[in-house]
Amino acid sequence: MRQSFKPSRSTWILAGVILSAVSAAFSGLALADNPNEKKVAPGASPLDPPGDINSAANAADATGDKEAKPAINPRNPTPPGIWVLDFKFNDPRIVKVDIPGRGQRVCWYLKYSVANYTGEPRYFLPEFELKTQDRGTIHKDQILPKAQRAIVKLEDPTADADDPESGYLRIRNSVTIAREPIPVSTKNGPTKPIHGVAIWDDVDPDAAKYSIFITGLSNGIALADPIPPSKEPTVRRKTLQINFKRLGDKYNLKSEEIRFVPPAQWIYRATDLQLGAVAGITPPAAPSAQEKPAAPGQGQP
Repeated sequence: MRQSFKPSRSTWILAGVILSAVSAAFSGLALADNPNEKKVAPGASPLDPPGDINSAANAADATGDKEAKPAINPRNPTPPGIWVLDFKFNDPRIVKVDIPGRGQRVCWYLKYSVANYTGEPRYFLPEFELKTQDRGTIHKDQILPKAQRAIVKLEDPTADADDPESGYLRIRNSVTIAREPIPVSTKNGPTKPIHGVAIWDDVDPDAAKYSIFITGLSNGIALADPIPPSKEPTVRRKTLQINFKRLGDKYNLKSEEIRFVPPAQWIYRATDLQLGAVAGITPPAAPSAQEKPAAPGQGQP
């Protein structure tokens, strides 16, 4: 006699669990963020002034959720505090470019985006410095139009080759990104990230450990004793530090061999800017966009 199979209650439960897991997996693939992109939300530092971070009116956290509790400075969690922009980045990559007056160069670049959940428009006046931790040299971000065009061609195929900011991402350099404030993103509205790129063409090929310091993401400042012979107090700005390592052969360097070493850190670091410019009273004058080499030198950690 032929017997019919009647699944038990436990069988139906197991099948439901499996289907739910498969559905969640495919849903996650569809909704997942760029796996190569790292996020850094506003965070506290021991040198932060008293108050909450991003406690201004209408401010939201990194997810755009106004109900979420802001990051707290443990020293004294009372307003007004400071503001901090959200930052996303890809691991540094390399591109070979013929730079006028320099010949073919191996340029390092950091593609990134900033978003503003602070409740008010904010100017991003960036300083990008790359330090080779094992060689002790510091390299400042440079404005290299030809390198930027090559980078944009790789990162944003929708852009016009002669106009890097014409594409979907509108990738800016450290001068053009400071011309307009970063628009406000909110929970119930669209996120409005602004994309940029920092470029270096003089990174020591023998180095294998690096740190990139990003200043300008916050109005947080701290004053320290003057460094002789100067009599003016040293201005330290809230700075994001992200670390990387190089794998593989230095003579055959590949972009995929440069890896992020977590965690990202919020620190305070000395700056050459005047106190008034740091505080955002008047944005500093934009540097020249000419392709001038920036000589590496010794610097602070």
